[in-house]
Amino acid sequence: MPNKRSIFREFMARNGLKWTKQREAILEEFLDSKEHLSTEALYLAIRSKYPHIGYATVYRTLKLFAESGIAVERDFGAGQVLYELSSRGDHHDHLICNGCGAIIEFEDQSIEQLQEKVAREHHFKIASHRLEIFGLCSQCSSLKD
Repeated sequence: MPNKRSIFREFMARNGLKWTKQREAILEEFLDSKEHLSTEALYLAIRSKYPHIGYATVYRTLKLFAESGIAVERDFGAGQVLYELSSRGDHHDHLICNGCGAIIEFEDQSIEQLQEKVAREHHFKIASHRLEIFGLCSQCSSLKD
């Protein structure tokens, strides 16, 4: 299976888009991150190393990442789109803290099996799904006690 870099490069070539040093720098920073990133967070991380890269370039490049399939846009209800690296078959769900905004990824086979069981019982074919659970992380809930 091709890696994310080659997938993105092929996408750019197929769509007649230029491969630039700026896009390459943004791609490397994005691939190195293990977090869900907003445009602003990625821009701030890039700006310290590459001050000539503008916010609009980061924004447009993130959109291209999503179009190419190497990233997924997520809206966890905070009024801001976050981007995460696509997992291509490795499904995971999210716990989102309403206090600090932390996002915890998790996998649970019993949840996956239950979803499949419910779908079968209703003669429903699942195309995709996502599970997002909102609440307080351990740190924020200890502050409430």
